[in-house]
Amino acid sequence: MSEDTGIDPIEAAILKLVSEAPEGRSISPADVAKAIDPERFNRKFGHVRQAAIRLAVAGKVSILRKGKPVEDPENFKGVWRIGRA
Repeated sequence: MSEDTGIDPIEAAILKLVSEAPEGRSISPADVAKAIDPERFNRKFGHVRQAAIRLAVAGKVSILRKGKPVEDPENFKGVWRIGRA
């Protein structure tokens, strides 16, 4: 966590990308990972997932599967995206 702002930089990237996405559109976890570390983004997928789960539990974003919010953001499988809450 960043001591300057008090917010995790990955969470900040998620919130920024979601807010910049056109209305009704979602972002992929890869978009976030590439924004954080373009050269080694594959190593960031687990961190992105955990940050997205924290934000979803807090009601700041939605975790989507097949375009619909998952029932339990802490327990889902498969391909997922991040959208506005």
